[in-house]
Amino acid sequence: MKHESIEKNIPLMSILVVIVISIGAIIEIFPLFWIDKTIEKVEGIRPYTPLELRGRDIYVREGCYNCHSQMIRPFRDEWERYGHYSLAAESKYDHPFQWASKRTGPDLARVGGKYSSLWHQSHMRKPQSVVPESVMPHYPWLEKSKLEYGNITGRMNALNTAHSIAYGETMYTEDMIANAKADLEAQATPDSNTDGVTTRYGNKVAFDNFDGKAGEITELDALVAYLQMLGTLVDFTNYKDQERY
Repeated sequence: MKHESIEKNIPLMSILVVIVISIGAIIEIFPLFWIDKTIEKVEGIRPYTPLELRGRDIYVREGCYNCHSQMIRPFRDEWERYGHYSLAAESKYDHPFQWASKRTGPDLARVGGKYSSLWHQSHMRKPQSVVPESVMPHYPWLEKSKLEYGNITGRMNALNTAHSIAYGETMYTEDMIANAKADLEAQATPDSNTDGVTTRYGNKVAFDNFDGKAGEITELDALVAYLQMLGTLVDFTNYKDQERY
């Protein structure tokens, strides 16, 4: 066969492989260097509040991304079930992103506001109490574990560095970092003064006793705060193009 001479000639085979990969790189990668912005600017997108950020840390720590994706693909069956397809800008402040690669459970890109905090409390304590067919494990320790946030400013500074490398701009302002601990506590204590949080992060920040208990801020507070903001920042009435899929 004609390809036999290539398959038996290792040096020639290696050269041809390099050529093919190079062609793919030229077509797929090089054009990106001549594009000013690969992520369109979308109104409403903001960085995570300190409480949401710690909730995201817990989400990653517990491996939630192994069973849940946060990326709705632009196909009709996807957006009819989960909502508007995901925009690149929605992952702008994710380091790393939480798109995942499989779904044992539903996609969570639009879960914010879909359920009450009470629902999330029951779901994390015993998933089968609200979704009988669920195979999700129990996470009862989250509501008993005090949230550690003494290093929140260091975490935000580290993200500033990562974001600056990726986008050439910082993720958090000096004012956000200086008030990080106060903002975290205010978001989990709705009867406190929340004006500062709203000023720094906008009016779409949810304030609640997310774990259902007043007083000590727990890991469940942070996790539910994170889940409750997913997919809530963008006004999708400005995006009508999903009808073409």
